[in-house]
Amino acid sequence: MGIKERRTKILLSLFLIAGVDFSDVAIDERIQKVFDLTLNQKTRGTLSGLIKEGMIEKSTGHSGEETKSTTPESAQDSGQARMTYHLTNRGFAELSLEFSFFRYLKEKWDGKWRIISYEIPEKKREIRDRLRREMQGWGLGPWHRSFWLTPHPIIGTLKELVSQKEEEKYIQAFESDHSFGGVRQNLINPTEHYLKNGTMCFHQTSQRQINLKK
Repeated sequence: MGIKERRTKILLSLFLIAGVDFSDVAIDERIQKVFDLTLNQKTRGTLSGLIKEGMIEKSTGHSGEETKSTTPESAQDSGQARMTYHLTNRGFAELSLEFSFFRYLKEKWDGKWRIISYEIPEKKREIRDRLRREMQGWGLGPWHRSFWLTPHPIIGTLKELVSQKEEEKYIQAFESDHSFGGVRQNLINPTEHYLKNGTMCFHQTSQRQINLKK
């Protein structure tokens, strides 16, 4: 599996097995194999950390209860208690920053575009590269030189990312429910019912600049 971070693997496995209803999942041997996980001390430590952060929740279930598992044999162990986990809304929000298209499998688009603009000097290239790495999973698409566009609600995350850091002074962010002209459909493919012939036109403008220092 291409994903190396244990934290992301756990969140991803819970979502892909359970789906958008966030039902309980038993991390059995087959799930561990598919997602390249081992329930060793490090993995258990990561699970505990995710629980403390409110990203996932743990429960003790019995095989007769509604639990997602990929191992048929595990469903036949009558009366045997086992640990199961499920994703929370907070955990799903974090996962959506890595896999932005997941968001609109569960949520409806609010009709707003988020625009990020930054002009970071070449001599500060390390800051620019770090910012790009952090934002690479946010579903951003190029709109114009130094302008990036996304339908995903990432302004709060951006504030947390750059607050009281050097890059804060180079960044501006906007929200808008008005757009005119061609919009790349792959930015918002899960909500394509908002698109008509690749163009979005809104007649009333409601654009405001976001103060990142608030």
